[in-house]
Amino acid sequence: MKEILFKYMTKFTSLSEEEQQAILEDIVIEEYKKGTVLLRQGDVPTKCYFVLKGCVRQHSINETGKEVTSNFYTEEQAISIFNSHKQDKSSEYTFTCLEDSVLVVGDLAIEKNMYNKYEQLESMTRKMIEEMFGQVQDEYAAFIASTPEERFKSLLQNRPDLIDRVPQHQLASYLGITPESLSRIKKRIHKENGEADIRSL
Repeated sequence: MKEILFKYMTKFTSLSEEEQQAILEDIVIEEYKKGTVLLRQGDVPTKCYFVLKGCVRQHSINETGKEVTSNFYTEEQAISIFNSHKQDKSSEYTFTCLEDSVLVVGDLAIEKNMYNKYEQLESMTRKMIEEMFGQVQDEYAAFIASTPEERFKSLLQNRPDLIDRVPQHQLASYLGITPESLSRIKKRIHKENGEADIRSL
């Protein structure tokens, strides 16, 4: 599992392989069972995560009491759920493991010690976060400007693995539509493309 993280780290740092391996030795990796809640909405976060294996859902209860799914994190994606400048700010979301998962666990309490020990680690972390937020902003902008069918087609193109890994009602919530609408869109696209596998679009 650490090989996956090493490959990801290499994209963001000029640290030598020896230095990266030393960082990996200090990193905490934990296994979580399906259904494990990593953080509840309203609690103050103290950890962040990086997915080595599995799927984590980000969701919340809105003002009307409806549960809304806002993201899914899968392999090689970082879950940054705390802001070091707002340590007492409660989370707007709940994060739940949809599958048995293997995660790198970052602890806010030891973050500064790690940065002091490895001078380039803070810069590397910042680059990771900047890339992640850039992707999130682009995806959100495209999401707002898209029709439900366009959103689903984009999902098929960019994250086809979610089709089989995520319950359909949660996938529909993520796309901002009802499960019934999602079913109709699937049937329509399937009909348009004959008998081709919908995930091959």
